[in-house]
Amino acid sequence: MISWLDLAARGEAEVVTSPMTLVEAYDGRTTEQRWDWVLSRLKVADIGKDEARQARRLLADAKLHGHEYAIDAVLAVIARQQKGQVTLFTSDADDLEKLVPESIVVKPL
Repeated sequence: MISWLDLAARGEAEVVTSPMTLVEAYDGRTTEQRWDWVLSRLKVADIGKDEARQARRLLADAKLHGHEYAIDAVLAVIARQQKGQVTLFTSDADDLEKLVPESIVVKPL
């Protein structure tokens, strides 16, 4: 991921995520300075009612529900909104593959 963040800093890639994914990724070992460095290289998508509706529909279509899949569904909505080639990095590859079309590459971390 650090390589992708470096590419983003140079304008060679765009790294987009949800605010909830950032909160979920926080592990307590990251310093405020490091956190700010990461945030400076990301685009954090705005999430509102429309995205919530889309995420709920994705979950319903995949016959999934609950907090276990909520952040994945929002991230899938964000991935679907991106233009061009999209690669989705995740620790939940199996879940996210159920929520995105085959045109979005899902890579496990």
